[in-house]
Amino acid sequence: MTDAMLAPAKTASAAAPLLKISGLEAWYGESHILHGVDFDVRPGEVVTLLGRNGAGKTTTLKSIMGIVGKRKGSARFEGKEIIGLASDRIARLGIALCPEERGIFASLSVQENLMLPPRIAASGGLTLDRIFTLFPNLKERLASGGSKLSGGEQQMLAIARILRTGAKLLMLDEPTEGLAPVIIQQIGRTIAELKQEGFTILLVEQNFRFASTVADRYFVMEHGRVIDAFANSELEANMGKLHDYLGV
Repeated sequence: MTDAMLAPAKTASAAAPLLKISGLEAWYGESHILHGVDFDVRPGEVVTLLGRNGAGKTTTLKSIMGIVGKRKGSARFEGKEIIGLASDRIARLGIALCPEERGIFASLSVQENLMLPPRIAASGGLTLDRIFTLFPNLKERLASGGSKLSGGEQQMLAIARILRTGAKLLMLDEPTEGLAPVIIQQIGRTIAELKQEGFTILLVEQNFRFASTVADRYFVMEHGRVIDAFANSELEANMGKLHDYLGV
């Protein structure tokens, strides 16, 4: 991949990257999953990692968060190198991961799930009132246990929980997987609102049609590497390649 492919899109912020990944490698046990991943995310952007199952997208998020067995390379957040830091220290710097499996505590109520994560800054994080504006379903289910929620409600709760922390970078792993179209539309509207409010989002998504409604830039992954990159304004011109990359 050429340097030009990794250059910021014309629509991207001219500010320095909030997150810059260079030569990132990762392993699960003896399995070498990432083979030198390179990309960046600029303040206020929604950047989407695209690729088939097994391309390394989720492993990339987990590597940034420090929850893989072994990693090397460089991951700089606000200019600070975070490779080698423990995951709790990475979280306190302002990075939050909403995992594909959602991680809802089934034995806790919606309210308890929301209140569990600590805020990383006294003035940071969305208020419960703002969260209920984004996800009105949650307000109606405050006393319900996590196991009583639908898949869509669990996804809303998982996203809402990290919004309370005051994180500066939100990493969302397959937030639309398995959800009904009406819920997907609601999550899309929420991401668009968060973007308007200045949140920076790194999104892993196989549904590029959904991603096209919110993303500024795309990085395509295959076999643990970034093999292509383009801006949302270039999506139509790259549809042929996307069909080949994603097998759609």
